[in-house]
Amino acid sequence: MIQSLTNMFNTILIQPLTNGLILCYKFLGQNLGVAIIAFSLFLRFILNPLTKPYMESMKKMKDMAPQLEKLKKKHGSDKVKLAQAQSELYKQKGVNPSAGCLPYLLQIVVLIAFFNVFTKTISAGGNLTEKFNALLYAPLKFSQEEVINTKFLYLDVTKPDVFHFPGVPFPIPGPMIILAALVQLASSKMMAPAVAVEKKEAKKTKSDTDDIQVAMQQSMTYTFPLMTLFFGMSFSSGLAIYWLLFSLWQAIQQYNTSGLGGLRPWLLKLRLIKS
Repeated sequence: MIQSLTNMFNTILIQPLTNGLILCYKFLGQNLGVAIIAFSLFLRFILNPLTKPYMESMKKMKDMAPQLEKLKKKHGSDKVKLAQAQSELYKQKGVNPSAGCLPYLLQIVVLIAFFNVFTKTISAGGNLTEKFNALLYAPLKFSQEEVINTKFLYLDVTKPDVFHFPGVPFPIPGPMIILAALVQLASSKMMAPAVAVEKKEAKKTKSDTDDIQVAMQQSMTYTFPLMTLFFGMSFSSGLAIYWLLFSLWQAIQQYNTSGLGGLRPWLLKLRLIKS
């Protein structure tokens, strides 16, 4: 059963995505780094309609935040009455909190599949041509003597984006990894006002559940960027490029939903924006 699902996942998603990547490679100067950028952006563009309903729902929820806060104050720790009141408010405003979740999840599945393309090819070691040929359709297969160009800027996209300095016993993350982590941090900080409101409300309730949820949200603001730095140093730089583009797109969507949010004070301190 598991093997059948794996084969279906490979046939429906991983193989077509691999072929799309190599099609870009062959049409865009035979540079794997350029192909990764082009195909990643193409994927995000065609999957954007799947994200739109979800982001619109989140925007409506943001606009309703003051009313939801009033309901929390009114019903205090009575979770049942609060849930009923929230449900009635959603109905009045024509908002469905779960709207667009399924299309959004389908988008994530596709992006995870593309991540798997990297792990099966450029991050898998061995002969790169053979790794790709195992997933390519006949017209796109490479000849056995063909060498795939993996050089992009200062990178070899099959190797990690790290630097080794004399006297330093550990690798230093390169620009792609650092940028991806910073973009993730920026996106998380944009959500900070919502977290701050929830923290304030959680203190008023008798249950510890809200406190735990808020603490988890706050910790994720810094945990995910740190994980990107840590794990990014062991992944191929091709994956780092893809992850940077993915994070940047997510940040743009977050900005469209919540604006600068908690990132604004940081930008003001750095004098990157005016008050």
